Amino acid sequence: MRKYLAEFIGTFVLVLFGCGTAVFANSGALPAPIGLLGISFAFGLSIVAMAYSIGNISGCHVNPAVSLAMLLTGKLSVTDFIGYIVAQFLGATAASALIPAIKGFATANIGGLGQNGYGALSAIGLDMWGAIIVEVVLTFVFVLVILGVTSKEKYSSVAGLVIGFTLTLIHILGIPLTGTSVNPARSFGPALVGMNTNPDAFAQVWVFILAPLVGAALAALVFKVLFDKAEEK
Repeated sequence: MRKYLAEFIGTFVLVLFGCGTAVFANSGALPAPIGLLGISFAFGLSIVAMAYSIGNISGCHVNPAVSLAMLLTGKLSVTDFIGYIVAQFLGATAASALIPAIKGFATANIGGLGQNGYGALSAIGLDMWGAIIVEVVLTFVFVLVILGVTSKEKYSSVAGLVIGFTLTLIHILGIPLTGTSVNPARSFGPALVGMNTNPDAFAQVWVFILAPLVGAALAALVFKVLFDKAEEK
């Protein structure tokens, strides 16, 4: 239960600070919205903070795609995989529910919950197949980095920084395309809580659940081949 609670907290923090920054800091209420880089760093730094606080408890997956990759590479049991997934989705949903609760105390007109989307919900109008390809590729890169940097004990001191800055890099490219998911829980929470005001985002959320899982599975497969070859050598 300690591990599951850690995953709940970690995912809660990721969604609250990442999506919350996208919602509040770019609401138009501030004279200078923080923009693409600010949101990207909010997500990345959230991972850094959680990696060095709960990483020694649960590994700080805070992402069902990461947990799937760990399961496929034999680093996570089926029981823990289920527990992690439940905790991550609950944490993301709780954080998503807190955002409109905070908005209720504000006088400025603030819309959205940081949902992912394609078509009219994409900043550049990316279509569904484009969104699927983007999310598969971005998640593949992200998870491959995680598997690589956590595979050796000597990398443990810098793993959180590497993973956090990789997530920042991925958001810099992905935000204009899909809003960047690479994390089914992060997509599901805002889509569920905001389904009444933005039903299109909820209707599209299956893409941002399925595509990251496919990307994670591919990353696990490639890593296993590379790692096994390295071990043989």
